[in-house]
Amino acid sequence: MNETIDALQLNLGGGGLMVMNVSLAVIMFGVALELKISHFKAIAEQPKGVLAGFISQFLFLPAVTFALIWLLEPYPSFALGMMMVAACPGGNISNFFSQLAGGNTALSVSLTAIATLLAIIATPLNFNFWASLYPPTAEILREIQVDLVQVFQIVGLILGIPLILGMLVRHYAENYALRWTSWIKRFGIVFFGGFVVVAFSMNIEHFLGYVHLVIGLVFLHNFLALVGGYSWGKLFKLPPADCRSLAIETGIQNSGLGLLLIFSFFDSLGGMALIAAWWGIWHIIAGFAVTAYWTKIKKMVPTD
Repeated sequence: MNETIDALQLNLGGGGLMVMNVSLAVIMFGVALELKISHFKAIAEQPKGVLAGFISQFLFLPAVTFALIWLLEPYPSFALGMMMVAACPGGNISNFFSQLAGGNTALSVSLTAIATLLAIIATPLNFNFWASLYPPTAEILREIQVDLVQVFQIVGLILGIPLILGMLVRHYAENYALRWTSWIKRFGIVFFGGFVVVAFSMNIEHFLGYVHLVIGLVFLHNFLALVGGYSWGKLFKLPPADCRSLAIETGIQNSGLGLLLIFSFFDSLGGMALIAAWWGIWHIIAGFAVTAYWTKIKKMVPTD
């Protein structure tokens, strides 16, 4: 089983990778249309919240992921998938869940903007650093010979350019941005969702044959991310709304970016892709679950 899952390769079909690139760039552009330069001023206005978010997202999550891997010793390709997800910035839907949960939406949006920009450098470096420390994953890296410079380039193209263009449009053509933001985001999400459905149907035997191996792993990984994010907020003595936003920013990851990097640089390595794909499904379920819990708590304790 070990050799089978670590050697498993998924099939995207002709042009599948290009479709994934375009759809993620469109989604990122739509997200950027909602961002303003003022969102980056949160570094000065809410330094404790931003610092706690940075530590939780880029230091704590990769480190706790590494510790979890050492403890559980999952298949090497699963371990690489977990490290990839942990190295990615917060997901595009984190702001939605933060608002729904009664979190600090302004802090959430600021953290998303800052984390996405930092991810151009932090994601490749974080992933390569932690994956190189664990012998089984380090062996896969040596076999595949990942070009770190190319990883920087892809992340920059998919995250950086759409982010900058979207913010420029928002700044110089705000009326246009406000009018078309929701449509562009919906198009990108539907486009990406359609691609996922097609890719899933092409690999359904692999997914059904191995998904039971990743369900518990992703649940535990995501649980630690959510609890860890909230705990860092408490450690920094932030208000409950800020703690909720930190939990969501840490527990809702941009697994779509992770999938893109896996298919681009890891020969569609099945174990990695299964982890990232199930993360993409599970963190939505988890987002609604914690939102429902916090909403219930807030009704019971109105002074929260």
